[in-house]
Amino acid sequence: MKDDIIKIEGIDIVRNEKEILSNITFKIPQGEFVYLVGDTGSGKSSLLKTLYAEIKVKTGNIEVANTDLKLIHHNEIPLLRRKLGIVFQDFQLLTDRTVEANLEFVLKATGWKNKNQIKDKIAYVLESVHLENVKGKLPFELSGGEQQRAVIARALLNNPEIILADEPTGNLDPNKAEKIIQLLKEINQKGTTVLIATHNYSIIKKHISRTLKCVDKKLIEIDPKTL
Repeated sequence: MKDDIIKIEGIDIVRNEKEILSNITFKIPQGEFVYLVGDTGSGKSSLLKTLYAEIKVKTGNIEVANTDLKLIHHNEIPLLRRKLGIVFQDFQLLTDRTVEANLEFVLKATGWKNKNQIKDKIAYVLESVHLENVKGKLPFELSGGEQQRAVIARALLNNPEIILADEPTGNLDPNKAEKIIQLLKEINQKGTTVLIATHNYSIIKKHISRTLKCVDKKLIEIDPKTL
């Protein structure tokens, strides 16, 4: 039986004094692939932000990658985030740098110094996301799908225990969206826990997996076939 890498018990999520989610409890075992669904404004993004300590929790218990987020100090948050790979819908790549330079920037910012190790790591993650041939291109020279692959490569740089993906297929056509989900499945099969917030129900029905839904300030588990 695998250990739980995310453990949530009785937490409320509050933003700007407004309660978004109330008294939610769930666990995600290490290595699981989970979808997070719900209407716009239902709390999906707020839940992800809580998991990477952008939103502070005052009630209940919350543990992510063996870190108690109720006790975490501000200066410990970067260490937590090295255990997490965060993938956004809007890419957030540095537009004035090549793919390789984007990845190098992140490694140096997180303490990598050895040039050969940096080069090897970049080569490894680009191969992992099938982007070996575009490392010298700028983001605008890539397709939307390639840009999202570059974002996933960036998320993999520090060997994360968990990938948190917020609408990773939101800006992509169905074919590119399918490839991104297949890529995240590949990463998951190597042992990384993956949690994806998505509106893309056709993808969920094609790649059935555990599905959580934000509804009426609650978090419930649903049968994905009912979507």
